[in-house]
Amino acid sequence: MKRKAFSLRRMLVCVLLSITALTARAAADPDFYIFLCFGQSNMEGAAKIEPQDLVGIDSRFQMMAAVDNNRLGRKMGQWYTAVPPLCRENTGLTPIDYFGRTMVEHLPKNIRIGVINVAIGGCHIETFMRDSVANYVRTRAPQWMKGMLKAYGDNPYDRLVELARKAQQVGVIKGILLHQGESNTGDKTWPGKVAFVYHQLIADLQLKAEDVPLLAGEVVRADGRGKCIAMNPIIDALPQTIHTAHVISSEGCTSGPDDLHFDAEGYRELGRRYASKMLSLLGYPIYKAVDIPKDAVVAATAVPGNDFPKLDTARRGYFWLNAPSAKSVKVDICGKKYDLQRDEKGVWTGVTEP
Repeated sequence: MKRKAFSLRRMLVCVLLSITALTARAAADPDFYIFLCFGQSNMEGAAKIEPQDLVGIDSRFQMMAAVDNNRLGRKMGQWYTAVPPLCRENTGLTPIDYFGRTMVEHLPKNIRIGVINVAIGGCHIETFMRDSVANYVRTRAPQWMKGMLKAYGDNPYDRLVELARKAQQVGVIKGILLHQGESNTGDKTWPGKVAFVYHQLIADLQLKAEDVPLLAGEVVRADGRGKCIAMNPIIDALPQTIHTAHVISSEGCTSGPDDLHFDAEGYRELGRRYASKMLSLLGYPIYKAVDIPKDAVVAATAVPGNDFPKLDTARRGYFWLNAPSAKSVKVDICGKKYDLQRDEKGVWTGVTEP
């Protein structure tokens, strides 16, 4: 009889645990899109936060604190409106700031965006590899990095997974954003290492790669002067290793005097580009370009040395302008105004009537 009663109690406990798990899963809001973000200093945020970055932040854009922030009163694992800094207490503007702002601007009003940012300035990709992190912290991490690593319990990967699981209780993970590579410049095995981290995240969080793309940003170009520009061809090859990966171009994104970190406007533009790609993958494209016929010729009225405007055989005029920071661009042809279309890199194109 006692054994039977014990079995019944055990069965009841299992049923209650199952109900609890189902309730937690049911509580997740399908309209709360979660994005996991990780990397080194350009994901951490190295540019000064400017006044314009502290205003106009939609409460639909949320961040989960990955560490305690005493100055702002943030506690690890809690959600807050995404007022920068989004990484740690003394970090700056990051691509994630304008990724999230652009996402909520273009998504339906019932959808919220949540980000979790775990980043360490100067770190190698090995910092996020479960089998390598302990050795990295012990033998490779410089002294100035120790405090940053300690903030994540000396295991940034485990911290990201811990918080991601908590986020899954209230939302749905829709993507993973990466900006890392400067410290691995020249390492041709980097794509494979990123794949290891990505697939480990997919497995640990019980996700499907087809539902959770990886977006990886290029490093600073600085018109060819970028200190780590040699890493970009390696980053560009990432989709050959991870079929659900997409590379975000840094072309035209402005940088600071060190030619290593983006400046504030560079971060804003790069963040918009991350968002543009993610919105397109989610079925909400915001950018498009006008196709310019190959046989179009430079108009006789073009300023000498310029390739535009061009005319096609039907006498339609085509315009092209590189202006990543512009909000809108119009051309006025004999009193008639035409809106130009922006692509992901900030190039505006337009066409007139014949």
